[in-house]
Amino acid sequence: MTAERVLTPVDRNKLDASDDSRFYRQPRLVQHVDDPFRDRLTGLYRESLPFGGSVLDLMSAHVSHLPEDVRFGRVLGHGMNAEELMANPRLDDFFTQDLNRESDLPLADDSLDAVTIAVSVQYLQYPEDVFAEIGRVLRSKGTLIVSFSNRCFPTKAIRAWRTASMDERAELVKRYLRATDRYESPSVIRERPGTDPFYAVVAQRVNER
Repeated sequence: MTAERVLTPVDRNKLDASDDSRFYRQPRLVQHVDDPFRDRLTGLYRESLPFGGSVLDLMSAHVSHLPEDVRFGRVLGHGMNAEELMANPRLDDFFTQDLNRESDLPLADDSLDAVTIAVSVQYLQYPEDVFAEIGRVLRSKGTLIVSFSNRCFPTKAIRAWRTASMDERAELVKRYLRATDRYESPSVIRERPGTDPFYAVVAQRVNER
């Protein structure tokens, strides 16, 4: 599934154009944002994700930031490093895939209640197609939460992200969603719970019933 183009070829460029699989080959079992950011994200998940639902943690790692006191029917993880995903205690299953080479997700239509992307959206070179795929696998009224801060691996972030302000990045994510015509009007959360600014774009899959 494809979507309208938001980014130009120049926008998609990375400073390090080498194969991403080499960059992510070494597991990084570290935190990429500070404690207050992670606590706020867990709180948002507690407020927004459906109890007992099926969740895809897209572009995940060794942590998913899901609240420990909330049970989900199934938590599926995706990432680039199997060792990181195996270390994640919240995942029931996982798969590895380079979304910059293959955006099609190996999942059935309307099979998920929620999708999360935590501090990773900046690495997508074809985000329009990935968000269209998320819209395909989400059920009607399913929830998408995209969170980010001002930290990243700058050599692997796309140019459009590197050159944008934080508010412009939030608008960029909203443009990705609007390009697919699969989501209701997204909302943006902007806070500063600690040193790292907390941003999240929250949207729901359009109700087609």
